[in-house]
Amino acid sequence: MSLTSRIILSMVLAMAGGVLLKLINDAGFLGEIGQLILIDFFTEGLLDVVGQIFIASLRLVIVPLVFFSLVCGVVSISSTSRIGTISLKTLSLYLLTTAIAISVALTFALIFKPGIGIDLALPTAFESTSAPSLKEVLINIFPTNPVAAMAEGNMLQIIVFSLLFGIALKSLGSAGDSLKNSFELINNVILSLVRMLIELAPYGIFALLFSLFAVQGFGMIADLAKYFFLLVFVLIFHAFVTYGSLLSLLARLNPIRFFMKVRSLAVFAFSTSSSSATMPVTLDTVKNNLGVRSSIGSFTVPLGATINMDGTAIMQGIATVFISQAYNIDLSMIDYLMVILTATLASIGTAGVPGVGLIMLAMVLEQVGLPVEGIALIIGVDRLLDMTRTAVNVCGDAMVSCVVAVSEDEFDSDTFHTCLLYTSPSPRDRG
Repeated sequence: MSLTSRIILSMVLAMAGGVLLKLINDAGFLGEIGQLILIDFFTEGLLDVVGQIFIASLRLVIVPLVFFSLVCGVVSISSTSRIGTISLKTLSLYLLTTAIAISVALTFALIFKPGIGIDLALPTAFESTSAPSLKEVLINIFPTNPVAAMAEGNMLQIIVFSLLFGIALKSLGSAGDSLKNSFELINNVILSLVRMLIELAPYGIFALLFSLFAVQGFGMIADLAKYFFLLVFVLIFHAFVTYGSLLSLLARLNPIRFFMKVRSLAVFAFSTSSSSATMPVTLDTVKNNLGVRSSIGSFTVPLGATINMDGTAIMQGIATVFISQAYNIDLSMIDYLMVILTATLASIGTAGVPGVGLIMLAMVLEQVGLPVEGIALIIGVDRLLDMTRTAVNVCGDAMVSCVVAVSEDEFDSDTFHTCLLYTSPSPRDRG
């Protein structure tokens, strides 16, 4: 059974089992012994331990994942004759679309209020923190002690230090090759650790959701559905409206033709749920279907697979509002600006593997003082949403590649306007 199937199965079993246990308990059928075994020992004891360990595991990899992934992303930038201009355009577009994505997500979430009515109690270990001023936010972005920033989990400072470190390492040229290789190896080890955690996700999901539904009952099902469909709607809206508008305004290209030519790419990304695994297909699509020259595509696509996480940013925005409303925590405008800034910068360090968005969500929640335990509310449906997010991400990679290629006169219009009936990735590309 695939990971997706196991996660869905664990989610269904947890919700059904939790609701059933709540109904039995509310009806008074358990008795004193049953209450002791099923509620005190199993639900609030064993399952709570498993769930908390899973949450702690997500927190475990946040700092090393951001640091090493971001440094490796910076030093992997290939050298071309116009590397400075191309880099600035590409980075600016990726960060712009991410900022737009999370802004749109926050707007729709505040309008439709997916978390209103849940009314969860705050975890006992959670302490509310006052929102810093905008001046403090800007000053605190830059670390005075990077080691202390990592120890404290100050993600904004870690991201800034990682960017500066990566640029400095890149400037060493061949002299820094040994360190670059070491960072790549460590990054691969961390990604392997992430994959191990994701493989354990069904068990963590079961433990978290069973306890949750054993307390909340049927009411959570409708609330999760509201969150799920709102997120899907915003993802589709961002893909067609934001990407389509940027294509039309910046590159004077037909969005309809663009989406027709990337449909097979989107399907592949949806099935793999990984921007990195889809990268060979993305490269083939932007070069052979869209008309982006290799000098541009070989740079924009790998960089996009590393830092372009619009779908993840949308999830973070909606999930943040959802969790704040569920726990009845009011966020200030400064908090929402912090979410936009944190998620935008964090997208640079988000690795293109399934499930990492949840880890980045934990970082965003901590940054604005929300309980990380709130991830339990949405983690059960996140695997399905992750597939949609990946499809949006790779479409964004292709869109930015087209815009940069047009601006640098490295775009083949004939290829773009050639009719394409259907294209499927070759076996070589799949590997």
